[in-house]
Amino acid sequence: MDPSSSGIQEPFDLIRLSLSERVFVKLRGDRELTGVLHAYDGHMNLILSDVEETIMIVDSIEGGIEGQGTVKVAKRKMEMLFVRGDGVILVSPPSRT
Repeated sequence: MDPSSSGIQEPFDLIRLSLSERVFVKLRGDRELTGVLHAYDGHMNLILSDVEETIMIVDSIEGGIEGQGTVKVAKRKMEMLFVRGDGVILVSPPSRT
């Protein structure tokens, strides 16, 4: 599919086309969000609703080999969330098949 035919000329166009859609957001600190995108700005600050946050918690073993340890996953849900843009690594729009 030709990106120009879908109205995507620059990166923020992809975000604009994802308004009112469920998006996946990867944040610093091993955190991930999925939620409905309501607003964004040039700093990548986001307003999301119906949000599920997933946090990866890595417990390393003292004195063990680096990379060994256990990974725990914690999840929580929030009705509405403001995400500060400097923590955003990736925003993935919904798949359009």
